Amino acid sequence: MVFILFALSAFVVVLAAIQLNRFGDVISRKSALSGAVVGTFLIAGATSLPELTTSLTAVYIDNPDIAVGNMLGSNVFNLLILAVVDMFYRRKRMFNSVDRRQHLPSAIAGIVFTLVIAASLLFNFNASLFNIGIEMFVLVALYIVTMKFFNKGEEEEMDEAAATGRDYSLRAASIGFAICALVVFGAGSALSIFGDQLAQQTGMSSSFVGSFLIAASTSLPELVTVLVAFKLANYGMAVGSILGSNLFNLQLLAVTDVFYQKGAILSALTSSHLPIALLSIVMLVLTVFTLNRKPKENSLYYAAPSLIIIFLYFVTSYNLF
Repeated sequence: MVFILFALSAFVVVLAAIQLNRFGDVISRKSALSGAVVGTFLIAGATSLPELTTSLTAVYIDNPDIAVGNMLGSNVFNLLILAVVDMFYRRKRMFNSVDRRQHLPSAIAGIVFTLVIAASLLFNFNASLFNIGIEMFVLVALYIVTMKFFNKGEEEEMDEAAATGRDYSLRAASIGFAICALVVFGAGSALSIFGDQLAQQTGMSSSFVGSFLIAASTSLPELVTVLVAFKLANYGMAVGSILGSNLFNLQLLAVTDVFYQKGAILSALTSSHLPIALLSIVMLVLTVFTLNRKPKENSLYYAAPSLIIIFLYFVTSYNLF
C-alpha cells in the first residue's frame, strides 16, 4: 500500500511540476521582471521545487539522509537523462551542436560545488554557523560569483520552447503557477513521508530511497524539458536546463540546512552519500570532456562518454541497494 501511495505522489509531482514549468515560461516572457531574474530563479525554481519540498519535508520528519540524498541523487539522475537521450538520439550529435562557451561555466561550477560537498562528507566537517554548515556558506558565495560568467543566450532558447505551447495571460499564468506550486508542495511532502515509510518497511536504506527512488521521481520534469528541447532541435536548451537545474539544486541544499536545526545537515548523514557525490563529479567531468572534444566521425568515440555515464549510474545504484 505504501508503494502505491509513493507512486501516486510521484505521478502528481511530475504532472504538477510540468505545468509549473509551463506557467513559469509564460511569466518569464510577459512579466516586467528582467529575463535574467525570472529565467534564473523562477524557471530554475519551478523545475527544482519538487526537490525542495521533498527535502524540507524529510527534514521535518527528521530524515536527513532522504533530504540530502534527494538533492544529490536528482543531480546524478539529471545527468543520466542527458546521457540516455544523447544515446537514443546519437545520430544528431547533440554535444557537437551546442556552443560550449555557454555551458562549460555551469558544468565546471557543478564540479567545484560538488567537490565542496564531497570534501565535507569525506572529512566530516562539523564546523557550523547559526546551525548551518560552513560549506553551505561557501556554496552560496561560489554561486553568486559563478552567475557572472553565465551567457544570456539560454533565456532566448527557453522562450522559443515556451512559445510553441498553449499561451496564457500573465494573470492566468501567475494563478496557475501558484496553484501548481501548492500541489507540488503537498505531493512532494507526501513523497518524502511515504519514502521514509517505504525505507522502514522494506529494509532499504534511507539514502538509497532518497538518492534513487525519490530523486528519479522529482527529476522527471527535467526529462520532459529535455525531450521538448530535442523535439525543437534546440540542443543548447537541453544541456543548459540540466546543468542549470543541478547548480540550483546544490543551492537548495543550503536552504535545507537552514531548516535543519540540529547542526550542519551533512554531519548527520550516513557514509553512503559520498559515492553519489563522487559519481556526480565523474559524470560532470565526462560532460566537460564531451563539450570540449573535437568532433569526429567515429560513432563509438562519440557515444563513449554517455555509455560510461549510464554504466556508472547503474553500477553505483546496484552497490548502494
